[in-house]
Amino acid sequence: MHQSLQNIMNLIEQSALSEDQKKCITDWVKDIDKAIMITEFKLDRTEKVKRTTAILLEETIQELELKRKAVEESNEALQKSLEELKATQQQLIQSEKMASLGELTAGIAHEIQNPLNFVNNFSEVSGELLDEMKSELAADNKPSAIDIANDVKQNLEKIIHHGRRADAIVKGMLQHSRTSTGQKEFTDINALCDEYLRLAYHGLRAKDKSFNAKFETDLDPTIDKINVIPQDIGRVLVNLINNAFYAVNEKRQRVDDYDGPTVVVSTKNLGRKVEIRVKDDGSGIPQRILDKIFQPFFTTKPTGQGTGLGLSLSYDDIITKGHGGELRVETKEGEGSEFIIQIPIT
Repeated sequence: MHQSLQNIMNLIEQSALSEDQKKCITDWVKDIDKAIMITEFKLDRTEKVKRTTAILLEETIQELELKRKAVEESNEALQKSLEELKATQQQLIQSEKMASLGELTAGIAHEIQNPLNFVNNFSEVSGELLDEMKSELAADNKPSAIDIANDVKQNLEKIIHHGRRADAIVKGMLQHSRTSTGQKEFTDINALCDEYLRLAYHGLRAKDKSFNAKFETDLDPTIDKINVIPQDIGRVLVNLINNAFYAVNEKRQRVDDYDGPTVVVSTKNLGRKVEIRVKDDGSGIPQRILDKIFQPFFTTKPTGQGTGLGLSLSYDDIITKGHGGELRVETKEGEGSEFIIQIPIT
């Protein structure tokens, strides 16, 4: 019992009160003592809870501080990883561009050789004609000399034509290889399609002499020059055409009675849009992977033969964002695929 209450109990015992009175007061004092003990117990328990809470709170604060530092370190690591990923992506994009450039190099050599052969042949013939003209002039045979001069003029026109043709091929290649400035310029889409179709074909032929395929064009002559970034559209065409040739070649190696392979590039004037189609009669795209083909790094080619960035770059960066256009595919398994580009005319 609490000491103060014990003293009161002693005084009650020594007092002249009756036994009933003593008992009543004693019971009352005992109840008070009991209430004080309960209160002290509660206060003690509350104090312990406060101390425990303070300890837990301190530990929680320390733990949160450690987690905050860990989050900061994770953010720094993620930022560094993001920067490394961007750098790697740029390297892969450049590799994709250089890969398409390499595939075109042999095609360019073949395409340039044709006009150069014409230039060389007509130059040689023109030299011989000039010798004949000198002889005719020496013999004072002016009519024959005039006829020869006309022939030489025709030859010179052909030399100029084929020289310009070679020049256009080289300029197209340089345009394809240089870094895109992002600047749009008025471009002959039909010429671009025709150029890259033949260059892609001859490039693949140079890499693999056994490769062979038919290729055709169906170009709408009503299409005027349109405002596009020619390097970027060229890269899209190279990617789609190379994929088409890959598809028909892969089918040719598997199917004995394959009548193809054939790749067709066509254009169409839709009024406010220009449409470009790249069609092949290969094996088509299986439905199970159709929704993945435009995803970055997705490829069905063997390791080392594709980065999986070509269609992703074509779809997202160049056609959709770069030109406000649309790139979609129509395919039927076993029969082939057709990639369709639509670019607004601005």
